[in-house]
Amino acid sequence: MNRIRIGIIFGGTSEEHPVSIKSAQEVARNLDADKYEAFWIGITQGGAWRLCAGPGDGWETGGYRPVTLSPDRSVPGLHVLEEGRYEVIDLDVVLPVLHGRHGEDGAMQGLLELSGIPYVGCDVPSSVLCIDKSLAYTVVAAAGIATPTCRVAAEHQNPGELNYPVFVKPARSGSSFGVSKVSGPEELASAVEVARKYDEKVLIEDAVVGSEVGCAVLGNELELTVGEVDQITLSHGFFRIHQEVDPESGSENSTVTVPADISPDARELVQETAKAIYRALACRGLARVDMFLTDDGTVALNEVNTFPGLTAYSRYPRMMAAAGLSFAEVLDRAVSLAMTGKVQ
Repeated sequence: MNRIRIGIIFGGTSEEHPVSIKSAQEVARNLDADKYEAFWIGITQGGAWRLCAGPGDGWETGGYRPVTLSPDRSVPGLHVLEEGRYEVIDLDVVLPVLHGRHGEDGAMQGLLELSGIPYVGCDVPSSVLCIDKSLAYTVVAAAGIATPTCRVAAEHQNPGELNYPVFVKPARSGSSFGVSKVSGPEELASAVEVARKYDEKVLIEDAVVGSEVGCAVLGNELELTVGEVDQITLSHGFFRIHQEVDPESGSENSTVTVPADISPDARELVQETAKAIYRALACRGLARVDMFLTDDGTVALNEVNTFPGLTAYSRYPRMMAAAGLSFAEVLDRAVSLAMTGKVQ
């Protein structure tokens, strides 16, 4: 049987470039070489595209060829540039292992739509909705699901009216980059300044009192598979995934437990709410839905990651593994969904 020719794009120009490389390395360790012929496309932080041997050390400095993805459906696939000529590499599917801006925000998805090559993950509209937390809250609230109270920083001229503590965050960023917990009005301006380093649109959110929980979702429309619910326990501060000095060895202020230490009824409610959020935002392929579980049993949206981290310490693969689905199986199902619309 012919192997599936899969283009795997990693790196990227966002602040999550290093995380993307780690995710791609984990994909490389789990991708079945008997099923897939992999073509690795690394994007440098400066935006250069490079066809390389994989996401290992040195891919940015040597042993690569410049490459582009053709947006012309009449000449589809990768165009490998060399000595004034180009070679065309046909692809069956693309796995965009990219996080944050230009990875999860619809930009890459738009290019892939123009190329006509099937790709894993959410499409352009759902990516645009999910990357902007305020837009996601609006859609999810309209579906009858609880969301944090938030306002755009520029619209809020009187800090004294806020119910502290609040969280100040970039509207369109991930992995808690640029996020600050603000305890009083004297801290607000500096927190907004930090957030603006990552996005010109900044949100101020009321803190939600409750447990942070998450749910891994895989599938399209009605046919969804969910992982075990996980739970984040904090000793202080707030959850700052990917920003620790050595995240592989753990966090200095948080512990992630999977399955979550919650009742069976609460577990089912979290999973059903995750599926409802996923559908309300028209997600497809895969996503991780982060939520709050309050003491009164309410489940509220925190954020949706349309291409969640897949590193050795990431939550999505751990939740799926706890539900009996290995990382290799997750990859197989995600690729099948991209190519056929269903798991085969």
